[in-house]
Amino acid sequence: METKEQIIRTEYSEVMQKSYIDYAMSVIIARALPDVRDGLKPVQRRTLYDMHELGIRYDKPYRKCARIVGDTMGKYHPHGDSSIYDALVVMAQEFKKGLPLVDGHGNFGSIEGDGAAAMRYTEARLQKITQEAYLADLDKDVVDFVPNFDETEKEPEVLPVKVPNLLVNGAEGIAVGMATSIPPHNFGEVIDGVIAYMKNPDITTEEMMKYIKGPDFPTGGIVTNQDELLSIYETGIGKIKVRGKVEIEAVKGGKEHLIITEIPYTMIGANIGKFLNDVYSLVETKKTNDIVDISNQSSKEGIRIVIELRKGADAQNLCNLLYKKTKLEDTFGVNMLAVADGRPETLGLVPIIRHHVKFQYELATRKYKTLLAKELDKKEIQEGLIRACDVIDLIIEILRGSRNIKDAKNCLMNGVTENIKFKTKESEKKASKLNFTERQATAILEMRLYKLIGLEVEALMDEHNTTLKNIAEYEDILTNRSTMAKVIMKELDGLKKNYSRKRRTHIDNVEAAVYEEKKMEEMEVVFLMDRFGYAKTIDVAAYERNKEAADNENKYILHCMNTGKICIFTKDGKMHQVKVMDIPYGKFRDKGQPIDNISNYDSTQEEIVYICDSEQMRYAKLLFATKQGMIKKVEGTEFQVTKRTITATKLQPEDEVVKIQVVTENQHIVLQTTDGFFLRFPAAEVTEKKKGAIGVRGIRLKKDDALTDVYLFEEGTECKISYHEKEVTLNRLKLAKRDGTGTKYRG
Repeated sequence: METKEQIIRTEYSEVMQKSYIDYAMSVIIARALPDVRDGLKPVQRRTLYDMHELGIRYDKPYRKCARIVGDTMGKYHPHGDSSIYDALVVMAQEFKKGLPLVDGHGNFGSIEGDGAAAMRYTEARLQKITQEAYLADLDKDVVDFVPNFDETEKEPEVLPVKVPNLLVNGAEGIAVGMATSIPPHNFGEVIDGVIAYMKNPDITTEEMMKYIKGPDFPTGGIVTNQDELLSIYETGIGKIKVRGKVEIEAVKGGKEHLIITEIPYTMIGANIGKFLNDVYSLVETKKTNDIVDISNQSSKEGIRIVIELRKGADAQNLCNLLYKKTKLEDTFGVNMLAVADGRPETLGLVPIIRHHVKFQYELATRKYKTLLAKELDKKEIQEGLIRACDVIDLIIEILRGSRNIKDAKNCLMNGVTENIKFKTKESEKKASKLNFTERQATAILEMRLYKLIGLEVEALMDEHNTTLKNIAEYEDILTNRSTMAKVIMKELDGLKKNYSRKRRTHIDNVEAAVYEEKKMEEMEVVFLMDRFGYAKTIDVAAYERNKEAADNENKYILHCMNTGKICIFTKDGKMHQVKVMDIPYGKFRDKGQPIDNISNYDSTQEEIVYICDSEQMRYAKLLFATKQGMIKKVEGTEFQVTKRTITATKLQPEDEVVKIQVVTENQHIVLQTTDGFFLRFPAAEVTEKKKGAIGVRGIRLKKDDALTDVYLFEEGTECKISYHEKEVTLNRLKLAKRDGTGTKYRG
């Protein structure tokens, strides 16, 4: 029989859209975002549950992380071992988590960004708090279990966490189109907040913040924008400004040290090394001259970064400089996004606690229903055994007279006396009135003779009384919400007493750091640059003493102010700026520094045409001349810019700048070409343009000819140049108009 192929025609874009949405939701729900109930991502939840299943309790020996990772991956999380081990490591790092959930043994990385050792070298076990507050009661049917990825195992949909882990440990995660970033909080404060909510479900965010004052980072530090926290916790979105803690320590010789003892949470990892480099850069770029040395003396005991200062340095001002120019003051972007009721939602402080408390009531309800059912089962059996003790002789007679267990059990349950031999009719009559339940009958049949000892009977009675008390207690908890609330709060108080610690992060309103720059003493210096591109500045007196040698050894010599800028014009029409203070200042015989290292100029690809002082250029006009004979005048103010590199002139294809000079209106210009054509005309004929213009044609060039040089001289003054070893007097050349062909010099 032939089967016809069925093809369902669908719009391609719709299929792609649906597929991408499915993928996005999978990443959001099943990978990247924590659940608001237990505050855990799936990988964290599965790792902790697997450790629980393996029996790696806080009071048991450590087990290899490789074993934990392998077991988790094989049973619950088939997404690669690295994601599982990374999650395990983070849960063990005290500097990342407000409340570490894993007790790590071995190298689990450092606050300075060192990675953890390979999983084959490290060991781990659960923390006591994790066992008590995160994994307890799993055997009491408090949460739903769902099939794992291949339906060979069962895993909890959510862990029965008794504390708002989402707030205690915070969360970080990048999903598709969204990300979560929740700071850690103080354990004791969060529990106080939960209890306050349970007492007053209508509590406002402002009232809640009397208990939960703000984030509590494991690295300490100072939150500087206390007034903005209310808005952040109301909306679940905002920026928390965090500073490191700096102490000023006096040392011998009247000097002072800045001691950084706490760092912003955002600085942990590689950012500590970056901070040290940033401080070094401040000295290198001459932002400050007051820092002598910096050393990182941090250890297991804590952070200790020492900055040595010069004698007489303003320590507080330098603190402000570090806050402004380095990561010692940073922002923590808050986006309290979590999965609530199966979908991602941005939650404020009170809604997070509301979801948590709702979850606690659900857990308690299911827990005490399970416990009540067990106690009712016990009560049934206990009552049966107590009744059995009163008629034990009759029961023994029934057992001795029965052919099999079935007959005996039937007699005990239903009073059926057939097939049973009794000693007397009275015993048979009594036996017919028996009505034990099936469970009671089974318990009686399995009862051992020693249970008939007097003390054992008394113990059974006491056990029965306890069971009755438990039943009454559990029924009270299940029927009265206030009683259940008291039970939950009592448990929370116990956890707070055992595991809370003092707040580490100080919260306040701190004014923005203001750094007062020391005004540099303005003075005239001489800029020197040799033919190899090494640049330096020296004082005027040193230049005057060594003038002859300086003029012979250097290609460019400029008088300028130490507060000014040097402008470098190149053949490709660019202008690079470099601050004079960035150029090494020293003695005449100092080598200096390559101009490439202190500016954007690249000597391998560019060639310098003109160098001048930025301030002096302000009051001048610059004449630009290109290889293709284009010329223009540009006001010097056009080049008064802040950027380090700009386009100084527009060029035609395959054109380049050959000459830039300061020009005045009463001067004459002489253009010289490769083939020996000279054209003289007044400078006034050159059109003034913007820096973005190409300019006007200065000379009509023959085929394969090019402009090579430009000369300027005052009218009425003699100007001579050398051409092909012959002397040319420029002022005797015929005065013509701009845009002429010029005259060929024949000697």
